[in-house]
Amino acid sequence: MGIISSGFHGKRRTGNPALPPGQYETESFPVLTAGPAPYIARADWEFFITTETGQRRAWSWDEFMALPQVDIRTDIHCVTSWSKLGTSWRGVSLDTLFDDMETTSEFTTTHSYGGYTTNVPLRDLLDGQAWVAWEFGGEPLERAHGGPARLLVPHLYFWKSAKWVNGIELTPHDVPGFWESNGYHIYGDPWREERYS
Repeated sequence: MGIISSGFHGKRRTGNPALPPGQYETESFPVLTAGPAPYIARADWEFFITTETGQRRAWSWDEFMALPQVDIRTDIHCVTSWSKLGTSWRGVSLDTLFDDMETTSEFTTTHSYGGYTTNVPLRDLLDGQAWVAWEFGGEPLERAHGGPARLLVPHLYFWKSAKWVNGIELTPHDVPGFWESNGYHIYGDPWREERYS
């Protein structure tokens, strides 16, 4: 069951090269979730990475905040057709989190508090393409938008940027997550309009 907030208003603009096909620009930040927003206290928050061999690394909130932080300015695109351009975030690069992790896997499953999962190829999380973000617009990320931290993979449709992120599991095969198992595209490239399977 989807929960949708108010805020679905935007001005359709044609000819804007920053907008993928079928998208319109909005100034608001609509909220869509697959269920109620879980509450995770920062003292209880943990982010983990596990490999196919069982190697596991985990960070508490304080350990996560001690990692190198980066500012990100990027456009985001929702499968429901809205795009928000020039958003600003702060977080930790997945390159930092995956440093010294050994794997032969090509795929990942992202896990969130509340049970949500989504699949993303490992190549799409590295080389400066993805972050665990905890700040939006200069403020701590609101719970409704995935706070205390969410995955940010802005070159894919926004359902891949899992809210309330808890960890990433490396997998030998591409395992569909929640929305992918319910008819969404396995990859989700907005420039190819990969909305649904």
